[in-house]
Amino acid sequence: MSKETNQQWGGRFSEPTDAFVARFTASVDFDKRLYRHDIQGSVAHARMLAKVGVLTEEERDAIIRGLGEIRVEIERGEFEWSVELEDVHMNIEAALTKKIGITGKKLHTGRSRNDQVATDIRLYMRDEIDLILAEVSRLQQGLLNLAEQEADTIMPGFTHLQTAQPVTFGHHLLAWFEMLSRDYERFADCRKRVNIMPLGAAALAGTTYPIDRHYTAELLQFDAPAGNSLDAVSDRDFGIEFCAAASLLLMHMTRMSEELVLWTSAQFNFINLPDRFCTGSSIMPQKKNPDVPELVRGKSGRVYGHLISLLTLMKSQPLAYNKDNQEDKEPLFDAVDTVKGCLRAFGDMVPAIESRKDQMREAARRGFSTATDLADYLVRKGVAFRDAHEIVGLSVAYGIKTGKDLSDMTLEELQQFSDVIADDVFAVLTLEGSVAARNHIGGTAPDQVRAAVIRGRDLLAARAD
Repeated sequence: MSKETNQQWGGRFSEPTDAFVARFTASVDFDKRLYRHDIQGSVAHARMLAKVGVLTEEERDAIIRGLGEIRVEIERGEFEWSVELEDVHMNIEAALTKKIGITGKKLHTGRSRNDQVATDIRLYMRDEIDLILAEVSRLQQGLLNLAEQEADTIMPGFTHLQTAQPVTFGHHLLAWFEMLSRDYERFADCRKRVNIMPLGAAALAGTTYPIDRHYTAELLQFDAPAGNSLDAVSDRDFGIEFCAAASLLLMHMTRMSEELVLWTSAQFNFINLPDRFCTGSSIMPQKKNPDVPELVRGKSGRVYGHLISLLTLMKSQPLAYNKDNQEDKEPLFDAVDTVKGCLRAFGDMVPAIESRKDQMREAARRGFSTATDLADYLVRKGVAFRDAHEIVGLSVAYGIKTGKDLSDMTLEELQQFSDVIADDVFAVLTLEGSVAARNHIGGTAPDQVRAAVIRGRDLLAARAD
């Protein structure tokens, strides 16, 4: 083999790779983050090869020892990565061969970089999903604690960003909790399809060596080996699915972010975010900007883009592996980093939110938020709902004209619209009476909020088990 050609595959080539092409096709600058998973997969592969008699026990032990030393060197920052060796796999294999001699070259028996990289990515994704699931649960725990504190804090509920009906801040926070519960389930479900082992599929057609894929899967804690060698090395649908789940999570977090940005504004003034989660202005001394939720809101676009990028990457690819798939890592890695960063920021920030109860309550008083309660009151008095709707509409129009909320009107003023209205109407026109009246599962009553918090904690405890 010419020394000028790549030592890993240069036997077929008569000239070296162009220097620019070598840099252009190399992936080591970004896929070196897979080193732990590459070594983990190689150790299991070596154990399996020894089990079936392809390697001796001495060769196996030398490989495992050498890989362990390489991992230490990488983690100490002493390992020299080479673009000429293209990727994380060849860099580690070359270092192993240099360290233990020809035995290092035997490690690649019965596998290909195609099934090796597919295995590495799945091992990596499995670990990252576990971290993301833990961060989602941490954020949810923070929401539950805050919701419990704010179970009685009245605020306006909105539709079309217009005052609709009074709710409690705790109830609103639990809506975020429910969103995140579905996100958690999506990531947990995605993990099931990630946890299938490609190793042993080799380049595309399996191998003639007597490998034991079930044993390797057991060593690596995969649920099972992939059932088809072509599919195992060539599909990245698990990465697409991850980005889809991540996009939904970030979509939910943008909704939370938008509300936090609105609520911290002078126009709403519903909450305060501690200074450590905000920044100021270089020109306006009074400014306190909610940068964390704003940035999370903005970062959603990155993850959405990575989903489209991976869908486009896989579009129309013939079986089996193609070099296109090298482009899967950067969007996937960035999606992982973005999701983890956003969750960490919210997990730290949400428990520190301070409500401005008086401002929230005053806002709930404006906009005739108990109008629906008055309509329900009339229906209970025997008025048809459509007629009740019209009566309340006339009452609201009168309130707009006179500058009075429904709860501020006298009984005589209310009775000019319906003679069925009696003294007991004022019990349903109060904000406290309104939220307490919706006393059913999922409702706004403070007792229901506290019950939902208990259910949420039971859910988190069941996850931990």
